[in-house]
Formats: sequence, structure tokens, C-alpha cells
Amino acid sequence: MSFWARLVPMSGTLTRCLLLGSVLLVSGGGVAQADPLRVAVASNFMGVATQLAANFEAEFGYPVTLISGSTGKHALQIQHGLSVDLVLAADVERPALLEQQGLTIPGTRFTYALGRLALWQPQAVSPGPETISHSDGATVALANPKLAPYGLAAQRALIRLDPAVSVKRVYGENVAQAYQFVYSGNAQLGLVAYAQVLSQPPTSYWLVPGSLHAPIEQQAVLLKETHVGRAFWRYLQSEKALELIREHGYDTP
Repeated sequence: MSFWARLVPMSGTLTRCLLLGSVLLVSGGGVAQADPLRVAVASNFMGVATQLAANFEAEFGYPVTLISGSTGKHALQIQHGLSVDLVLAADVERPALLEQQGLTIPGTRFTYALGRLALWQPQAVSPGPETISHSDGATVALANPKLAPYGLAAQRALIRLDPAVSVKRVYGENVAQAYQFVYSGNAQLGLVAYAQVLSQPPTSYWLVPGSLHAPIEQQAVLLKETHVGRAFWRYLQSEKALELIREHGYDTP
């Protein structure tokens, strides 16, 4: 069962942490480490980040704590004192802003993934560009465009696909919550990350053309200069890591 499929039925701590954008998990293993590396991760990237953290720990012996949430909320929390070593954002703007504010290690900002947006309608045979305009009265889930780059991309695509605004919208705090709305049946369809639907068994989705929204360029930046932080920063740029990222439905630079 995939990461995202496992995530939804977990109504306990894990799901609540995702909804609240709070500390999520420490990768498994038994390595004792007083100060695990702390990484703020855009919610769309949690599935692959979990595997990257586990692989890093297995190879180098350092545990990694992943903190899931919307990129906008992470940036605000960091500006107000949230202590993390590295940020894996869902856009360029927030890492650049943190850099301008002197909160990052100079020269460490880089693009680690190029995201894709998918229209997901589990009950449909074959959704397509006409699906939304033919779904009068249906509820569409998307992330909050004010906090989440995937939400902003979804909003722009939705306006182009449904100029008459015939569908109802329900907003998740982040794209993980938008995904949950569809998975739970509280929304009939959703505009979510391609990586999320790709983690499902064969399902019904339409890969939204990039021409319908702004590029979703996802950047990382180092906030603390530590041996472990620098090692993970390098690991993320290794061909081994990039191959895993591509396997999860992202493009890479």
C-alpha cells in the first residue's frame, strides 16, 4: 500500500500532524542520535521525502525528522523561530524570501523537483479537460492558494477549465488535505499533486498540462551549517536521490 493510501485511514497522530502542519515523524531504524536532522517538507513531497530520509539514514547513519505542512506556513513559522536545518519547499518564492531575510546559508538554494498537477476523480472512467465544466454542482478539492503553491496552480487551472465557475470549491490547508477530501468522498474530484495519485493503485486522473498553470518549481535551502545538514543537502542532489524523485512523478532539473 502506498504512502498516501496508508496516510488517509490513519485518523490518529499522523493525520492530525499533517493537517496542522506539525512535526510528523522520525524515520525508522535504531540509530541513536541526540539531535536528528530537522527538515521542513512541503506536504506534496512527503511520500518521497520519507523514502529519501530512510535511505539517507541507512547509508549514513543519521536520523531525519520530517515536518510536513504548507510551504507558506513553514516560511511564517521559520520567520517566527521554528528551528529546522533544511527546507524542502513547493515553490521558489519562499526559499528566496528566507534567503533575502538572512535566514539561510548563502549559496545553498537549489531546485530539487518540478511538480505536476493532476485532476483526480476516482469514480470516473477517464477524466479529461471537459470533466470540470461537465460536473455542474460537484465539489472540487484544492489546496489553499494563499499558502500552497499547488493550490495557486490549481486555482489558475480551474479558472481556465471552468470559466463559468460552475463547481463548488473546498480548500485544504495544504495539498495533502485536499487529497484527503477526495479520498474520503467529501469531494467528488480534486486538483492535487501528480505524485499523490501516482502512488495509488490504477486510478482515474488527468495530468493537467503545464500550459494551464505557472510552473511548480520546488526549491530547497539550507538554514543551518552542520555536518549532517550539509551531507543531506548533498545527498538530495545525488543521482540516486534524483532518480527516486523522478520515480515519484516529478521532473528534475
